[in-house]
Amino acid sequence: MISNKHLVLLLTPIPIYMIHLQYQMIIDVIHPGRANVAKSELCELLAGMYKANAKLTVVFGFRTKFGGGKSTGFCLIYDNEDSMIKFEPKYRMVRKGVTEQKEYSRKAIKEAKNKKLKIRGTGARIAKHKAKRAGDD
Repeated sequence: MISNKHLVLLLTPIPIYMIHLQYQMIIDVIHPGRANVAKSELCELLAGMYKANAKLTVVFGFRTKFGGGKSTGFCLIYDNEDSMIKFEPKYRMVRKGVTEQKEYSRKAIKEAKNKKLKIRGTGARIAKHKAKRAGDD
């Protein structure tokens, strides 16, 4: 249990079965008088507790209990940035600022969707492969 001014963290460690993780845990945050607690603030607190880098600490899935004052979420602390990039979903890395989201035009998305709808069977697999190869160049 960690107590910060008007903030209490209750941590429930979960056994780690993955080599790339240093820690994973469920976090209960008690925050009376506050609507919520910023994820960046939680990352800094947890990184300080576990002597880790705040950039490699990921918190997500927070739900505020009815009536407020308590939130529950999940935390992952990675060993290094390479393992984080390898295993963390892209949308969470974009939120964290590790990677940037690719921008696509609305028209290009719709054209790709309609092209995909026209191809059926084994040709779909080949077309996806060709589209991926064309996108990599």
